[in-house]
Formats: sequence, C-alpha cells, structure tokens
Amino acid sequence: MIAEIQVVPRPLIKTEECYKHVDAAIAAISASGLTYEVGAMGTTIEGTPDQIWPLLRAVHEATLHAGAEGCMSIMKVSGAADDNGPRVHDLVDMHRA
Repeated sequence: MIAEIQVVPRPLIKTEECYKHVDAAIAAISASGLTYEVGAMGTTIEGTPDQIWPLLRAVHEATLHAGAEGCMSIMKVSGAADDNGPRVHDLVDMHRA
C-alpha cells in the first residue's frame, strides 16, 4: 500500500516557524521506519495497511502537538487486495531522469 499525506497547519503563518509543524509531521513518518519520499506538496509512504492507517493519524496529530492550532490533512491511499502493491518505484521510476 502507498499513501500520500499533506498537512496544512493552521493558522497559516508566513514565517520560518510554520515549517516546524511540517517538520514534526515528517519526523513522525521517519520514526516509523517505513520507506517514504518527501515531495514538494506531500510525503509518500509505503507499508502495509496495518502500518499506514495508524501512521496517517500519528502524522496529523504530530502537527498539532508541534503547536499548530489546527490541521487539515489531505491524504491519498492506494492499495491492492493482496497487499502487494503498488510501490512508489512502480509508479514513478519510468518518469525519473
């Protein structure tokens, strides 16, 4: 299974301080030990459904615990009945230079 999550902390502030909320979300993903890739507008994570679903909640909550007054999390999830795919490289390697 793969999932992509983008956290949008509130209030939106225009200082470097706003990144601490996003950094906390990425730290929660990193601590999971799962394979992940940070992108410009979200982070993609690979794992089993039992790993992904609780992690998505933890990422959202990490943003709040980092001091955001609120958070909107935008998530996309893709899985297969047999738990074997897709993987990030299956979807993007052919497009990478």
